[in-house]
Amino acid sequence: MSPTPAIEVDAGGRMVKLSNPDKLFFSQRGETKLDLVNYYLSVADGALFGVRERPTVLKRFPDGAEGEPFFQKRVPKTAPDWIETVNITFPSGRDADELCPTHVSHIIWAVNLGCLDLNPWPVRRADVDHPDELRIDLDPQPGVTFDAVRRVALCAREVLADHSMIGFPKTSGSRGIHVNVRILPQWTFTEVRRAALALGREVERRMPSVATTKWWKEERGETVFLDYNQNARDRTVASVYSVRSNAAGKVSCPLEWDEVADVEPEDLTMATVPIRYAERGDIGAAIDDVSHSLEPLLELAHRDEAEGLGDAPWPPHFAKQAGESRRVAPSRAKKAT
Repeated sequence: MSPTPAIEVDAGGRMVKLSNPDKLFFSQRGETKLDLVNYYLSVADGALFGVRERPTVLKRFPDGAEGEPFFQKRVPKTAPDWIETVNITFPSGRDADELCPTHVSHIIWAVNLGCLDLNPWPVRRADVDHPDELRIDLDPQPGVTFDAVRRVALCAREVLADHSMIGFPKTSGSRGIHVNVRILPQWTFTEVRRAALALGREVERRMPSVATTKWWKEERGETVFLDYNQNARDRTVASVYSVRSNAAGKVSCPLEWDEVADVEPEDLTMATVPIRYAERGDIGAAIDDVSHSLEPLLELAHRDEAEGLGDAPWPPHFAKQAGESRRVAPSRAKKAT
């Protein structure tokens, strides 16, 4: 099928060129690239809220939601002059000018490149070395029901409350749940990651048969993995109102806590979330009302360390960290000895 002619769409008062608007992006209901654009326009303020002034990776799906994506960290040189960027540094020491959305047109420009979801760093451009968001990523392992994810999310809420913190849940748009916590931008990525690990270990203590912080997949079993490494430098998580890469066009949708026990991710799609948004507004916007201290969780981390629980493995592309145990899967370590 030959490409359809390009059109222009009004994105918050700025006209943005949209190439091949009729290209099929989601097979289950037949939504196109233009449908995806119209979705983001319908939730524009909420989607922009999640990425505003944050370095944002371009995760591009040139063949639609069911095709293979590729990541583009650097904004292409062909970008229009109204696109805003921010310079960030990766663990390797290399840097890049990444997209820094401040206007809905920046999101629509990214969608035209084939971006389904929005993947921002947990920092803002005023200070790219100190996160203002702690991210709790609940990842169910194969064979684990979504009910277990719900239960772990509610336990994470209790742990946060016990440490004087408030979390804001959302569906991941896939199989999990994310809980975000606004924090003061006073701690490094390493410290925020350590706090996330401590929180995860406390959830694990309270739900040992359901939750885990084990990094190696062979050790997790049928549990919900609390991915503390999503708080390491340059790791990103799909932001609020992001459409995910599945045939049904499921959305990473903010939730009220009283919805968590019964939410069904399949009910939150490109087709239904705009209606919900029009009726209820952005229910996650209150996350900016209070910025929390990380000290209570860091104190928990210190107690863990005093009891012999040191650091846990980092992602493979990070250099060996101080205090990190041997970075090798247990089964391979046994063979080496």
